[in-house]
Amino acid sequence: MFVKPKKSLGQNFLIDHYVLEQIVDTVEIANKEILEIGPGSGNLTTFILKKNPKKVYAVEKDDELALLLKDKFTNEITIINDDILKISEDKISSEKLTVFGNLPYNISTEILSRWIVNINKNFWFESLVLMFQKEVAERIIAESNTSKYGRLSILSNWKLNIKKIIDIKPQSFSPRPKIDSTLLLFTPKENFFELKDAKNLEMITRVFFSQRRKMLKKPFNQIFKNAKEVSEKFNIDLNLRPQNLVPEIYFSLVKEYEDLRR
Repeated sequence: MFVKPKKSLGQNFLIDHYVLEQIVDTVEIANKEILEIGPGSGNLTTFILKKNPKKVYAVEKDDELALLLKDKFTNEITIINDDILKISEDKISSEKLTVFGNLPYNISTEILSRWIVNINKNFWFESLVLMFQKEVAERIIAESNTSKYGRLSILSNWKLNIKKIIDIKPQSFSPRPKIDSTLLLFTPKENFFELKDAKNLEMITRVFFSQRRKMLKKPFNQIFKNAKEVSEKFNIDLNLRPQNLVPEIYFSLVKEYEDLRR
């Protein structure tokens, strides 16, 4: 059975065996429960199964591909024919999952952001091995004082440790995308900054980075009535720009905002 990749779903199937090997070697798979997002034609699934996992769940939105996977792997994997954005991942298994995903580039940041925002103290996964458009990956891992640093960098670093694994060229896929890709490994932080509502982090970083070339004075005055007092409390120079503040400062500012609104 052959299924033609659908452009509307951002389907680019990974066909490079060397890259597939590198992906499955990123974390320990043996005897673990695995969740694969967007398995497509099952190329990565085949390599995952070679590593003797305890169980494999595969979330595939495309009906035709879900049938192909069922035909190809019969009872070796559990296929969930649904949209990853509509699934409660913590309900898939009672065990912590190891997640692999060649994410559709048009919704990759939405998926990652949703997972981060919805995490409470109990992580439903052990690790995330995810592929992104290279440009998006650069924004995720960007550090303060760099041009790529912004809202996505701060949100991603809130609850997760992030490590770059490899860059992947277009020729590793069929059909070939027009851009390079990057594989990232995410693992839970033992301790992360507890906030009442993730929406406050999203709101505050949006206010700051919508004027990223402007000095901090303006967004501070928008968010805090006592802007001068707050900036002095955290020793922040209001002549700096949003990209000059490390993520921990943003988390502290969100907590201060929440405390002031009690």
